[in-house]
Amino acid sequence: MTATQAIRPVAGGWSRRDVEQDDSWIHHLGDAEIAALEQALRHALQTGKGMFGMSVEDFPLDPQVRERLVGMVNETQRGFGFKLLRGFPVDRWSRDELRLLFWGIGLTLGVPRPQGKASQFISDVRDAGGTYRSSTGRGYNTRSGLDFHADGSDMVGLFCVRTARSGGSSLISSSIAAHNEMVRLRPDLVAELYAPMIFSRQGEEAPEEEPYYSAPIFGIRDGHFACRHIRNHIKGAQQTFADIPRLTPRQIEALDLFDQLLAREDLCYHMWLQPGDIQLVNNHIVLHSRTEYEDYDEPDRKRHLFRLWLSLPQAQPLPQGWLDAYKDVDRACVRGGFRGIGITPEIRAFEARIAKAHGMQLRIYPEKEAA
Repeated sequence: MTATQAIRPVAGGWSRRDVEQDDSWIHHLGDAEIAALEQALRHALQTGKGMFGMSVEDFPLDPQVRERLVGMVNETQRGFGFKLLRGFPVDRWSRDELRLLFWGIGLTLGVPRPQGKASQFISDVRDAGGTYRSSTGRGYNTRSGLDFHADGSDMVGLFCVRTARSGGSSLISSSIAAHNEMVRLRPDLVAELYAPMIFSRQGEEAPEEEPYYSAPIFGIRDGHFACRHIRNHIKGAQQTFADIPRLTPRQIEALDLFDQLLAREDLCYHMWLQPGDIQLVNNHIVLHSRTEYEDYDEPDRKRHLFRLWLSLPQAQPLPQGWLDAYKDVDRACVRGGFRGIGITPEIRAFEARIAKAHGMQLRIYPEKEAA
């Protein structure tokens, strides 16, 4: 779709008031659902398999509970674009057991994606002393407040184990609503965000990748609007690479306005995650952020969440301009993630196995690496 064709509102979107008045996005886990999840976890533990040795069958959820979880993910493909599962008893299980539980849920829903240079598939979201505003900055290992952004996958899941002493609110905003408000206020700037911009890979590129890539922020394919916005990575590219085009004043103005709209009080929703909450967000139509937080001094009380990126069988097709970022943009194809340098033959076999279980194609690797 061309920029001139795109300067019009798109269907969907929500405001903060919409979310406050309709709590259908919250699912309180019932006793039977918790029991089914715990039973599947016990089975996974008994297999003794590592994460990449597992199959979907190694986390055998009750069929009704499985169907319910898949139905919740289906809901995120439209409407609000997010879901919150509340009430898993995290105090009954160890940190490693909770990690395995989240992994099993992920295998039930889609194909997990790597998240960084080390090719980690589950990230520990906690303060590790990282610096967000840097050429290699990633927000998950800092306590900083974050820009609104999309993660590099169809869906991001966060599993809250412990909260901070203060702060750390989860913020979400409809990229559709912000897009439409931008069309209303400044239609002359919208085209800038349908045109390609340069993003840094923040030093986490795979060996065959360039350290930066080009992609538009907005795109429409087969009637599906999608937004991929990571302002910190755009800034990182401008600061690090002298050989790329400089942002124009109009591009900066468009980016600034979009950021302002995402954070505007009537569009942005603040969500306080509690221990035992699992937040599922559709990255293509919802952007997320976080407020800065103050943590406890004691290590065993510090804020801690698990993060999982998923490629989903039911996710929408993506704009062709995102191919360099996602490696595949078609429906029912494994895509997304930061491949990094740690992909092993075992991981390749794992990805193929889980993709097959979900009826998805796996074609993201360079031909020279084809098995």
